[in-house]
Amino acid sequence: MKLGLQIPNFTWPDGPAALGRDLTAVARTADQAGFEYLAVMDHFFQIPPIGPADMDMLEAYTTLGFLAAHTERAKLLTVITGIHYRQPGLLGKAVTTLDVLSGGRAIMGVGAGWNEEESRGLGFPFPRTAERFELLEETLRYLRQLWSDDDGPFTGTHVTAERLLNSPQPLSRPHPPVLIGGGGERKTLRLVAQYAQACNLFNTPELPHKLDVLRQHCADVGRDYDEITKTVYHVLDVGEDGKRSQELIDELGRLADLGVDAAIGYVPTVPRLDDIERIGSDIIPVAETL
Repeated sequence: MKLGLQIPNFTWPDGPAALGRDLTAVARTADQAGFEYLAVMDHFFQIPPIGPADMDMLEAYTTLGFLAAHTERAKLLTVITGIHYRQPGLLGKAVTTLDVLSGGRAIMGVGAGWNEEESRGLGFPFPRTAERFELLEETLRYLRQLWSDDDGPFTGTHVTAERLLNSPQPLSRPHPPVLIGGGGERKTLRLVAQYAQACNLFNTPELPHKLDVLRQHCADVGRDYDEITKTVYHVLDVGEDGKRSQELIDELGRLADLGVDAAIGYVPTVPRLDDIERIGSDIIPVAETL
């Protein structure tokens, strides 16, 4: 079982002027502590239940590039990019750039998106749900070609491109892993089976059922279920002075028994570093044995 730190909140005590310094410290500490993944949300307004919309929020891929410069080993991703925020060419180029500059540590976390408030607030298009899923599948096909030797044209329902030139190509082979977020049983998990190397699900009572649905989609399309990395979103809360550490270990053990490979979530006390360090010393070594 691997752990990932997601940073969903940037309203920190010393304010925006100190964010660069404080984020560097958090990233370096998590990297050195042994977190497998370092993630940010892809939002422009803060979301509930974290806080009100006007809390501080950083653009995701700029932030991931910054994190790449201050880490050495953790894989870098969004949990999760809304498909309607960027055209496929821009998204592919952003993830490629992150992969090249991080030494091959990029993961493309993507999903159908949902936040109508920030989309309409900033003027992003917000297509109906069915269209967003169409765009998601089309983008996955587009990126598969972009990250291949085929630099020819691409024609889809929503995107038409004359030449999918991508130079340099990512360092990751055959391309940066694709992680699809969401638990929709008819569409999202089918797309995982068809296109993704990983999924991200919420840790809810329905999780075992969602995994069974994914297994069936894999069987339907002839995909090896075991080759997909299963991640869940779970708050990494060790409590005051580590009093909840065993509770977290027990939950990670339960998830591992279900076949989950990684838990990604926020640490409530960030930007303080003590609980990140505690997880590195007390939780990660145990989790890796599960």
